[in-house]
Amino acid sequence: MIARTPSLARLAAAILTLVALALPLPATAQGAYEPARGTPERAALMDAVRPLVEVRVGGPVQFVVDRLQVSGDWAFAILDPQHPGGAQIDPAKTIYGEDAEYMDGLRTFALLVRANGRWNIVDYAVGPTDAFWDGNPLYRNIPQGLLP
Repeated sequence: MIARTPSLARLAAAILTLVALALPLPATAQGAYEPARGTPERAALMDAVRPLVEVRVGGPVQFVVDRLQVSGDWAFAILDPQHPGGAQIDPAKTIYGEDAEYMDGLRTFALLVRANGRWNIVDYAVGPTDAFWDGNPLYRNIPQGLLP
């Protein structure tokens, strides 16, 4: 009997290669950048996140931007909300109340996507104590350079 293991191995390798090429690849970096202060793009990103935060902390907020990266139609923001004029927000006086002691402040993380001509929040976390995106399949397909 003739051994056909090498032929089968080559065939299996070829099939695996074709399958791998057919799978969607994670988005590649398209030159992640931070929109400059005062630009319409930066304002649109802040305006997309603002209602989410205001309803949780009560009242108008402005953000201190720790990180804001855009790549293609994706953006990731790390923001510290404060009252207009810079007054700090007491987490215990927000909807988080007693749970505030288990949070890392009100630092807000938001993953956004541009669709239908505007920025939309896809995922967010307020006050997480760890990298909540780690292991989340959603974050496997975003462009590199967005996450810290």
